[in-house]
Amino acid sequence: MADTQTVDTGPGAAPEKAEKQPKSVRVVLLALMITMMLAMLDNMIVGTAMPTIVGELGGLEHLSWVVTAYTLATASSTPLWGKLGDMYGRKGAFMTSIVIFLFGSALSGMAQNMGQLIGFRAIQGLGAGGLMVGVMAIIGDLIPPRERGKYQGMMAGVMALAMIGGPLVGGTITDNWGWRWSFYINLPLGVVALAAISVVLHLPKKRSQARIDYLGAGLLTLGITSIVLVTTWGGSQYAWTSARIMELIGIGVAALIGFVFWQTKATEPVVPLHIFRSRNFTLMAIIGFITGFVMFGATLFLPLYQQSVQGASATNSGLLLLPMLGAMLVTSMVAGRVTTNTGKYKVFPVVGSVLMGVGLYLLSTMDTDTTRFMSGVFMAVVGLGMGCLMQITMLVAQNSVQMKDMGVASSTSTLSRTLGSSFGVAIMGALFNHRVQDVMAQRAGAIGSKVTEQSAQLDAKSLEKLPAVAREAYQHAVSAGTHSAFLLGAVVAVVALVAAVFVKEVPLKGAGSAAPKPGEEAVAPASVVEAV
Repeated sequence: MADTQTVDTGPGAAPEKAEKQPKSVRVVLLALMITMMLAMLDNMIVGTAMPTIVGELGGLEHLSWVVTAYTLATASSTPLWGKLGDMYGRKGAFMTSIVIFLFGSALSGMAQNMGQLIGFRAIQGLGAGGLMVGVMAIIGDLIPPRERGKYQGMMAGVMALAMIGGPLVGGTITDNWGWRWSFYINLPLGVVALAAISVVLHLPKKRSQARIDYLGAGLLTLGITSIVLVTTWGGSQYAWTSARIMELIGIGVAALIGFVFWQTKATEPVVPLHIFRSRNFTLMAIIGFITGFVMFGATLFLPLYQQSVQGASATNSGLLLLPMLGAMLVTSMVAGRVTTNTGKYKVFPVVGSVLMGVGLYLLSTMDTDTTRFMSGVFMAVVGLGMGCLMQITMLVAQNSVQMKDMGVASSTSTLSRTLGSSFGVAIMGALFNHRVQDVMAQRAGAIGSKVTEQSAQLDAKSLEKLPAVAREAYQHAVSAGTHSAFLLGAVVAVVALVAAVFVKEVPLKGAGSAAPKPGEEAVAPASVVEAV
């Protein structure tokens, strides 16, 4: 499979317009980062507010659907937003997704019962599916690949800020303004982003004569929904071998096989299969899946370990991840600068996969005697690895397709990471729960089994109520559970390393490229951003 340089040229960018571009790009990027923040903050803020929401609305038995409905809608709509942007114009699709997200946020804040909240969260999720895709695709349109590395640190910073600040912001809003403002807070931020994008962002308008591939969209939605439900319900609400899980697996596999077959026949496929002919694109999808698998598994179990075993406070749970997120931010900035200055990037997926695997193995060695300092060092190693991978995977994926496929490339990469996170949380969670229950039964007998029969993840209040013997047993059980989960993550990281080794380094061209050789034409960015 051959990779080709695919930076499209515009109809001749005038020098004076190129001079105006940086100031306009900065304004647009600020709006894009606000939108990215909305997409990442939402679940973390809402998660903190959930106990208060249940206390007011009731419906505890449907609690999980508040998150599941949002996740399903987001994952299912992600590929569609990418394709709509490619067909009808990036700006219109992106602004529409923001409006739907804000509409869902407003409705969620006004919900009067749990059923309404679940439905409104699904609407919110439909819009959220276009937020990250829109941000990445527009950046792909505006900034040549060679220059894109400069902005990696900004995106990594937004991600780190959301993960650290989300729980803090959620707790503060809920305590002082009420849980409804966990949703209303999106409105002013979203309006600012909409206004900036509407006024400053100017992209070529498109109008495709082809019809939307409704059958392909339906099959893909059915397949993704089945996968997310299997990873959400498996091992928790239903046993992995239960009839319901088997049915969902069968439906999901059949839908995805049908989807792949139909994409070869459709006039305007939702996910054009020709993008996978690029070796680099396929490898980046694999690496993105594994990065999502590892990252969300780590962010789930690290705070649990630190709270249960090391006695850390749950109030500032986001701060517990600071060593990992700080290292990720620094490495992402360095990787971006090096990529911009040299045009080379293969070293980062390789080194990142190695560091991620080593860091996960170190995390798997933690026990009840591991100090917070050492666990922080281990987290930093994982963060260094992720910083090399998080934005580089999107950059290389976008550089591996033609400009007309920028939306589907961005949405497919985003979807692979989303599905990776679903699998990571489900598989690592199942392994963790099984190990915790086994160790509790061994160390605390019948009491231990009773303590964890409902859930292997106890909150701080439940932990305080346990007898000393059961509490000590639970600490050992959590250590054993995290050992198994992180060891699995280290093994999975090896797959990312193998994929990274086979990446072909295709030069990144753009504004920062070296002067063209004799006989070559200078490459002009395809993006059109005008100062206002």
